[in-house]
Amino acid sequence: MSATPTAERLSLLVGLLVLMLATVPRYLAGGHENRLSLITIALLVIAAVAVMNWRMLDADERGRLPRLGKRLCVSLVVGLGGMGLWHALFTAWISWQLLIAHGATLGLLLYAVWLWWRPAE
Repeated sequence: MSATPTAERLSLLVGLLVLMLATVPRYLAGGHENRLSLITIALLVIAAVAVMNWRMLDADERGRLPRLGKRLCVSLVVGLGGMGLWHALFTAWISWQLLIAHGATLGLLLYAVWLWWRPAE
């Protein structure tokens, strides 16, 4: 198993870190200390993997990261807007903590599909 590090993988790891950080207020507000501890440990592990991936990237791949970062940000904003619209139309008001957690989840899913669904070269 010799997978080479790519800018896409690193950007997905960063998106996963953002998603996990977006869940922290939800766990703080709900008093879920055990889940908060587990998410903190997972954050540290994924951050370490992201740093190792960054160090193994070539210069060409590092040059592609700013564009992928912008796409990730757009996806996260669209995900937040999409979940805000969904909850406004179909559910009773939920907390802002749950809204950002759901929005970040949808945004990361949209970003992963965006990366996966590319035209053939």
